[in-house]
Amino acid sequence: MSLEIARRALERYHDVEVGEDGALTFAHGGVLCVVQGTELEEGLPVLNLTCVVAWDLPVSADPATDVPTRVALGVGEGLFGTPRVVRGENGWDVTLRYAFPAAGLAEGPMGTLLMLVVGSASAMRAELVGS
Repeated sequence: MSLEIARRALERYHDVEVGEDGALTFAHGGVLCVVQGTELEEGLPVLNLTCVVAWDLPVSADPATDVPTRVALGVGEGLFGTPRVVRGENGWDVTLRYAFPAAGLAEGPMGTLLMLVVGSASAMRAELVGS
């Protein structure tokens, strides 16, 4: 039920695809996003939003351009979500994740919450990739 509310909320802003597993995927400002749902226990549905902010960012020894340093110092800082930087084969990959209990959230508040996270991911991407 929570994923259905999230889908309707997101469709106000984006084209949303629903996967075979029920996961919702969409893109916002160059950021690829997926919303997945689970029920931790009866009556406690939790949604997890993962945003792929950027990938293959250059590795640098200069603290002013070093991706992990910039993320740690709050590049694109928002109120919602936890950033993660991982060294991939071709450079740094950055994600932003936010998990929250979804019980009782109506479509409007759900959309507001999701867009706050996605907006933070987009701001982070703009600062990291310069677009």
